[in-house]
Amino acid sequence: MSNLKQVIIVRQDLKLPKGKACAQASHASVEAVLKADGGLVKKWRMSGMAKIVLKVQDEKELIKYFQLAKEQGLAVSLITDAGRTVIAPGTKTAVGIGPAEEEEVDKVCGDLSLL
Repeated sequence: MSNLKQVIIVRQDLKLPKGKACAQASHASVEAVLKADGGLVKKWRMSGMAKIVLKVQDEKELIKYFQLAKEQGLAVSLITDAGRTVIAPGTKTAVGIGPAEEEEVDKVCGDLSLL
């Protein structure tokens, strides 16, 4: 069986409280899955739904990886916060990529560090 995974990327410059960061990462994960191919999602679920959470420094870097994933044809989501709690409305907080083949995801963000 092929190795499938999903990557969630979270901005560090926002210094989000842990709960808020987890919520934003969850939004990114779910949105990306909803955009992914159903057959691929089924295989990913059966293989344990591997998820890796990575970090970027700022919005510019977040957008860079979002665009790279889009250009590679991967299922991708960009989360923009509603601004109901600790950050301003419209703040881009996280990106979800995949699920997809591990090699394809790593081509986009294999250079990033774990959160």
